[in-house]
Amino acid sequence: MTLAAAIDSAEAAVATARELAARFADGAARRDRDRHLPHPEVELLSEAGLFALTVPARFGGPDLPPSVVAEVFRILATADASLAQIPHSHYVYLTALRLAGPEQLQRRIFGQVLDGARVANAQSERGGRNVADIATVLTRTLDGARLDGEKFYCTGSPYAHLLAVLARDSGTDDQVVAFVPADSPGVVVDDDWNGLGQRTTGSGTVRFENVAVPLDAVFTRSPAVAEPTGYGAFAQLLHVAIDAGIARGALDAAAEFVRTRSRPWFEAGVDRAQDDPLMIQRFGELTVSVRAAEAALTVAGRAVDDAFATPGPDAAAEASLAVATAKVLADRAATEVPSALFEVAGTRSAAGDAGLDRYWRDARTHTLHDPVRYKVHHLGRFTLNEERPPLHGVV
Repeated sequence: MTLAAAIDSAEAAVATARELAARFADGAARRDRDRHLPHPEVELLSEAGLFALTVPARFGGPDLPPSVVAEVFRILATADASLAQIPHSHYVYLTALRLAGPEQLQRRIFGQVLDGARVANAQSERGGRNVADIATVLTRTLDGARLDGEKFYCTGSPYAHLLAVLARDSGTDDQVVAFVPADSPGVVVDDDWNGLGQRTTGSGTVRFENVAVPLDAVFTRSPAVAEPTGYGAFAQLLHVAIDAGIARGALDAAAEFVRTRSRPWFEAGVDRAQDDPLMIQRFGELTVSVRAAEAALTVAGRAVDDAFATPGPDAAAEASLAVATAKVLADRAATEVPSALFEVAGTRSAAGDAGLDRYWRDARTHTLHDPVRYKVHHLGRFTLNEERPPLHGVV
């Protein structure tokens, strides 16, 4: 089954995302509460073509730009931040493949994606001095290579057909990416993720024990992350989209609760909570935060589009700076609005069966990705000293 025809334009991608988000919203609180993994919902995303948006045209895909992918993520995150997170590493590693992978491997992997394959990351590790330390080893053998190691935060791994494994080449010490079928002998996917938020992303442990890997499934990562390609800006853009979506979802949920369930404070002298002038004022302030994050996301998406269309140091730097700005604003909105939800909605909103706490828990969990204090730092260095952001894949 080829999925390219399912989405053939930005308009179709956005419309499909809106339709599915509306369907997913009803069960989001239950999935979160019961930690019920959304396998059927992920299949629907696949069947709709929302995992194939960036497949290059030369391989039969829609080849949509980063801004469209980000808007799809934002829409999905308004309904369920876990579902929006699941395709993140899928798109990031397909971008790495496009930028640094050999043509034959691109043709094979992108073809599988068009046939419905999903990719999950096996990148981060618990050990090491910091997140950049990689202990997983790829050892070359007479008939290919072998992988050994253990990964954590492997988002999407329970739903994946392929794992994009970041490893250290024992012969060269280079960081390499290996595409490994998730059902390969020696691969163990352990759904042990227990985060307080984004509870159904499947961001648990994956172990590799003497896993056979053909060398034509391996490529060196550095051309994607160490050159001005826009790779890091795209990865961060999708994080911004998730945060902006959480903020919008929380704002909409707060407004709906106030309209339908909240009682006015007696001092307001009104019959409906939504007519309280102080309530209206607070919603106006929250709306400014959300709209600012959404506007910054739009600007950042265009900058990343430009960096992909006309790669070079200037375009890559502008993309990273625009995304850094958007990430700061979206981080603030995603943590402010879900917290203020209870402030404006009142005591009834704290009931456990309402499930409204998931917005705050999802935001607090997701915003721990890539601390925004360093985004602010890069922005300040550029403004004061015209120093471009570093090329390391996360800015």
